[in-house]
Amino acid sequence: MSASDLARRAAKPALFVLCLGPLLQLVWLALGEGLSANPIEFLNRYLGDWAMRMILVTLVVTPVRLLSGWGGLARFRRMLGLFAFTYAFLHLSSYIVLDHFFDWPRIWDDIVKRNFITVGMIAVLALVPLAVTSTNKMLRRLGSRKWQRLHQLIYPIAILVIVHYYMMVKADIREPLIYGAVLAALLLVRVFYNVKRRRAQKAQA
Repeated sequence: MSASDLARRAAKPALFVLCLGPLLQLVWLALGEGLSANPIEFLNRYLGDWAMRMILVTLVVTPVRLLSGWGGLARFRRMLGLFAFTYAFLHLSSYIVLDHFFDWPRIWDDIVKRNFITVGMIAVLALVPLAVTSTNKMLRRLGSRKWQRLHQLIYPIAILVIVHYYMMVKADIREPLIYGAVLAALLLVRVFYNVKRRRAQKAQA
């Protein structure tokens, strides 16, 4: 087996461990009492930040593939997407379990009255069908075209996540704006290549 084959086989497990890194760091912080003076708030925001980052990392795959021509990157996208859902689910779970202790009337009141909670809840719930249909079996059952259309939900979800973060921040909005700029750049690359592809198809017709 060549060195390139070994590197290709090792890439996915290495990426899995890398994506697991934030959770391992969280355990380390918890054991070392490094969760700040308000551990519940720290935990919720930490998981939310990593959910947002993982969504953006998932969206990085296609632009990098288009710019580099390395088609092999596509095989990492599904795993990255599932990690994004995992962090988002843990973020939501910490809010329901630790922050509100399953107080459903209070949670519902929060969703209705606090706009950033409403937006965040919509984003997390919209991730559920993407996670459920992430398997090859579901891809075959839905068909490639329907599956792709469904998974295009990741674009409005990413926008909602950035909006959720922006609305949550009360003073310093620099970080939400930076993440928003990154998302805008990723989406512009996709738009550019879609326009380029359609022009090429028209030229061949």
